[in-house]
Amino acid sequence: MTGMMNFERSKEAWGQVLKLSGEIDLHGSPTLRNELLAIVKEKTPLLLVDFFEVQYIDSSGLATLIEYVKEAGAHGGKIALFGLQKKVRTIFDLVRLNELFAIAETKEEALASVQKK
Repeated sequence: MTGMMNFERSKEAWGQVLKLSGEIDLHGSPTLRNELLAIVKEKTPLLLVDFFEVQYIDSSGLATLIEYVKEAGAHGGKIALFGLQKKVRTIFDLVRLNELFAIAETKEEALASVQKK
């Protein structure tokens, strides 16, 4: 039994927020990929990803986020993650993705971290 992944997207003056919930695994990653590709197509300058309700992410989920970084880089798009639960944050730290992504506690901190870069 795999967990479900849900998302909702909202637009802000500076870009978009993608709120994720559930488990980002082999089943949820294709859905996430489609959503992220749509965000790339819109040439979103800044994407903040809300991880408060994410219980788990596996390598396919991580690969999908890395793919976004590469795709969005073409138009200078930035991404920051916030609200990661401890066990989810540990996964990012283990594979050293904390060096690729700006990771913050709150939406405000995430926004500040990418706006000053």
